[in-house]
Amino acid sequence: MSVEQNPLSRRQFVARAAAAGVAVSVAGSVEALYTAQPALGTSGPKIGYGPLIEDPNGMLDLPHGFSYKVLSREGTVRPDGLKIPSRFDGMGTFPDRDGGNRLVRNHECSPTATIKVVAPPERTYDPAAAGGTSTVVVNGDNQATEEYVSLGGSAINCSGGITPWRTWLTCEETEDKAGTRGYTKDHGFIFEVDPYDDRRNANPVPLTAMGRFQHEAVAIDPATGIVYETEDAFVAPLGGFYRFLPNRPRGGWGSLRAGGELQAMYIPDLPDLSVVQEAGAEFHGVQWIKVPDPLATTQSVRAQDYGKPITGGYKLEGCWWGALDRCVYFVSSFARTELGPKVDHDGQVWRYDPRKGTLRLMVIFTRPTPGSDDPEFDAPDNITMSPYGGLMMCEDGLGEQHILGTTEDGEVFKFARNRVNTGTPEDPAYGELAGAGFSADGRTMFFNVYSPGITYAITGPWRRRR
Repeated sequence: MSVEQNPLSRRQFVARAAAAGVAVSVAGSVEALYTAQPALGTSGPKIGYGPLIEDPNGMLDLPHGFSYKVLSREGTVRPDGLKIPSRFDGMGTFPDRDGGNRLVRNHECSPTATIKVVAPPERTYDPAAAGGTSTVVVNGDNQATEEYVSLGGSAINCSGGITPWRTWLTCEETEDKAGTRGYTKDHGFIFEVDPYDDRRNANPVPLTAMGRFQHEAVAIDPATGIVYETEDAFVAPLGGFYRFLPNRPRGGWGSLRAGGELQAMYIPDLPDLSVVQEAGAEFHGVQWIKVPDPLATTQSVRAQDYGKPITGGYKLEGCWWGALDRCVYFVSSFARTELGPKVDHDGQVWRYDPRKGTLRLMVIFTRPTPGSDDPEFDAPDNITMSPYGGLMMCEDGLGEQHILGTTEDGEVFKFARNRVNTGTPEDPAYGELAGAGFSADGRTMFFNVYSPGITYAITGPWRRRR
């Protein structure tokens, strides 16, 4: 391990947030966080977009000049007579004709969901499972013109990732096997969904070679076709960070069905990512070990005998590919020692550089000191890069839930606040925000409220400066 002590190239990441009581540390150089994706602009706003204005409708607070449209709501009756399913989670955004967009949205439904996913038999993997995906067609005026179920019969679809050939990989966050919860088939797989041609979504095929575990998100290196996968494990042992070497790299629709090799990350003397508490810490000599049994027939993937202790993390969630620096980023949402990790934190953002074989802690949301207040921001989950520079982060923590942004100077600001908080003990993740992504022209940000499910389109003065 080496820790760089270079001066910050931007002002401290949380100059404002620290004043508000949140403790956040950031790497010695955070340029990669701002240039990791091609952008219409090169930096975020100077000073954020200003204070949040209370929404008279009690749904979503935004800065002055920004507005929202509700594209889809849980329980709404579609033209086919079925209700839109519950539990809106991860989502992929794809450009469509006439300046519109297509959204493929996950439904993290278990059999206890209020409204289960119901798909035609030809688009259903397991009739006993309640999860899946919806495809929402949005025109250039941000009006939803069509919505339909594109995958049914999967379970607890959490997040996923967009492929270079413009399809959505939806991930099951479960390890349940056939017979559990009444399921007729094993679950814990990745499925590919085509947002444009729904005929391709018939006869769903699980991508079994990519592993059967508590999947969260994926990101693909477009140059090599390697798929990186996070595991949102919340029971011991810790979840792993994996890569999949496909037999048909960059092969287009259906190519991942040809199989490949699944490998788990191993860093000598670092079995637990939570022990790294200093942003800028960098680890060299990252190794990848073949997963003995990707189907987890007797033991979960993370618990198998690798010969060496693979490196794990608690609640490994968001994952994305940095197109300019050609690195993959992933998030550990939080860690608590009573749940298995060795050290507490309120969120980490990691960067793996495949060319150098290094892993670097870019951002850490540290825990407050004993006796201090709880942090204002915590538990980053889905993360995306703004086309105007900077991060946009979805909170999945305690209390009020926000979309957070970063300025061109690296300051954290609140961009949106969810005010539709009507969860129940049976559905406690009511306030979570998820699925954030931008349209191809950068004019609209789309994201979801988990429960009650709402999909928003946000527009406004994104390019505004001081």
